[in-house]
Amino acid sequence: MALTVLLAAAAVFLLPYDRLAPDGRHSGARTAPEPQPVPLPGVPSGFFTGSDAAGVRRIGEVERWLGGEPLTVGHTYLPGDRWSNIEGHPALFEPWARWKEERSDRLFVLNVPLLDRNEAGLSDAEVRAGLRRGAAGEFDRHFRVLGERLVEHRLADAVLVLGWEMNGTTYGHRCGPDPESWKAYWRRVAGVLREVPGQRFRFDFTPSRGLDAIAWPRCYPGDDVVDIVGMDAYDQPAGLSFEEQVTEPYGLDFHARFAAAHGKPVSFPEWGLFRNGDNPAYVRGMLDWFARHRPVYQTFTDYCPHGVWSCAANPLSGEVVRGALGRGSGGSGRP
Repeated sequence: MALTVLLAAAAVFLLPYDRLAPDGRHSGARTAPEPQPVPLPGVPSGFFTGSDAAGVRRIGEVERWLGGEPLTVGHTYLPGDRWSNIEGHPALFEPWARWKEERSDRLFVLNVPLLDRNEAGLSDAEVRAGLRRGAAGEFDRHFRVLGERLVEHRLADAVLVLGWEMNGTTYGHRCGPDPESWKAYWRRVAGVLREVPGQRFRFDFTPSRGLDAIAWPRCYPGDDVVDIVGMDAYDQPAGLSFEEQVTEPYGLDFHARFAAAHGKPVSFPEWGLFRNGDNPAYVRGMLDWFARHRPVYQTFTDYCPHGVWSCAANPLSGEVVRGALGRGSGGSGRP
């Protein structure tokens, strides 16, 4: 799910994956008075615009749409269809490595599936078996290869979002069928990756906002293996105001307090519009939340229906984003 601040849509190079960036582009033409700009100084920001080399190139197009302001966060995903893809590919990593090397303040964020066939609708029994096999070390070699390839491609300081949105039902790497095995497996993967020579990885624990299928604190693997407490937050369900998204069980306020109680900074790897259409009040609310809570990074998911640059259906929200992250806002930030 996705929306609001600089990084844009999804698809991984060469491989079957459903995060594909759309062809359309928001022209920036105003169909209504521009909302009051909400500057977002000092918060590292990105747009998800795709996972392959074309997605990297689109970042420059988004920057021009913003008026020339640089985006400092590059966010992409490993496909979870098979283990060979979870190990990563030079064709995916090399364009991001070159992008990152162009500026010293750029940050690379990578979502890492914890199981293969991750979007194949695995049963609870299959998930439970996979988590237990992982916790026992059966998949260690795949994550060791991933870590080595990241270091080899000059991405040794990447932020790794392991097993994201584990509190839901979308992915095979979900927590609900066996929370204890899920936590043990997450800890094991983080340990394997930390043993890779030359690595400086940070590990981001990122549920989706709200209760979903399981209360996400039940999946928290421990302060010693988590560096950042993230949250994926889209404008849903229909009719839920931003204020209610703040106060709902396991919502934005709970997330901030949970992270503070554990001595961790927050992040927002994915956010965007969704069930409530072009909703500038929601976008303003999220940007104000970022300004208050200073996440390590935030990336706006920019494909329809979530986006603003690539989705012409959301012009009012697009103007709010440009006001916060565009020229004169000071919104590029440093990780």
